[in-house]
Amino acid sequence: MAEFPQLLHTVLDTTDCRGLAEFYRELLGLSYRPGDVPPGEGEVDDADWLVLVDAGGARKLAFQHVDRLTPTTWPEHDVPMQLHLDFTVTDRDELERHRRRAEELGATVRLDRTDDADEPLYVLADPSGHPFCIFVA
Repeated sequence: MAEFPQLLHTVLDTTDCRGLAEFYRELLGLSYRPGDVPPGEGEVDDADWLVLVDAGGARKLAFQHVDRLTPTTWPEHDVPMQLHLDFTVTDRDELERHRRRAEELGATVRLDRTDDADEPLYVLADPSGHPFCIFVA
């Protein structure tokens, strides 16, 4: 018996499960868990719950359909961030490469802090408006 509960995965609400799952699948190089139909392999894509796993099969992110989602207004405080994801890269060149990739996949830059010598980073919003950071660790 485990002493503490174990984190299974992080779940993101979205009005477009497949679209957001595809964004993170492409951005992070993940796969669908067995049983979740990849895009194009199903007759109708009406998924309301999808899970992405790493190469070893460990669950990483899940996506849950909601009818309405109000994206955060961060850095303004009208609608708080509530949760965000952090991703690290090895150097500034990788930071720029992954920022470009994220934007090509549909992300938008919310904050550019690449002038910070100690921890250059970007805060981006995914296609559903969830914030995430990519920074040099």
